[in-house]
Amino acid sequence: MNAAASARLREGGIEWPTASKRVVVLHGDTRELIRAIPDNSVQCAVTSPPYWGVRDYGVDQQIGAEPDLSAYIKSLVEVFREVRRVLAPDGVFWLNIGNTYSSGGRKWRDADEKNKGRAMSYRPPTPEGLKKKDLIGVAWLLALECQHDGWYLRNDIIWYKPNCQPESVKDRLTVAHEYLFLFSKSERYYFDQDAIKQQTTNGDGLKNRRTVWSINTEPCPEAHFAVFPKALIRPCILAGSRADDVVLDPFYGVGTTGVVAKELGRRCIGIELSREYIAIAERRTAEVQGMLIL
Repeated sequence: MNAAASARLREGGIEWPTASKRVVVLHGDTRELIRAIPDNSVQCAVTSPPYWGVRDYGVDQQIGAEPDLSAYIKSLVEVFREVRRVLAPDGVFWLNIGNTYSSGGRKWRDADEKNKGRAMSYRPPTPEGLKKKDLIGVAWLLALECQHDGWYLRNDIIWYKPNCQPESVKDRLTVAHEYLFLFSKSERYYFDQDAIKQQTTNGDGLKNRRTVWSINTEPCPEAHFAVFPKALIRPCILAGSRADDVVLDPFYGVGTTGVVAKELGRRCIGIELSREYIAIAERRTAEVQGMLIL
């Protein structure tokens, strides 16, 4: 990183991950903090932003609690525009996002013993043009807006969750998947296909990874909800970065991206609004003693 970029970081009060401190977490609103990160300074971004109308994080002006769906998508597109700015020219961005349903007119949601994080004091109204109980298709609406904003949309990956949370619905199927979108900043970009190849069916060779990934969710008792599983993030970081590269997660949560980055010998910078989540993330990252042997 050049001197001008380093000075910009210091002026913004931002510490940069180093060989001795491989994971740095910034506390605050990602919409503000990401602006202090220099252009072209990270190689790979991996994130799962708050989903629209799914969970109440108890923070004023939180992304995901907008009453209007278009405002939610606009907020994320603006954040991801900054992600594109800070990525290296050959950098990639992995976005995990799930679809949601309109609320059917309900204004709040009770706590669920199986998932305490589902309790909500608000429910957004049905988006204009849709009906009660409609599948909204937020994931694709967001992906297409990112594409229109300048990203190269390279893959839509189905994350199939074999241990998905049961639903009590009687008039539709239980949702057992989310999306993982691969974007690139440029037409040509760094992508290590060999690092994530899979065994062939008969086990006598390797094949390119397919676009349906069967990965269990992982519980996080401290956070009261399932988190970004390490097995979902690991292929993203392996394919999208080299050893010692910097990985960014602008919605850091409880720090799974940092844990995996440290395990794989990368550095990581995360941005998180909740001090509680940062504390959990720091404990999880501290448990990683060194790089995994691959």
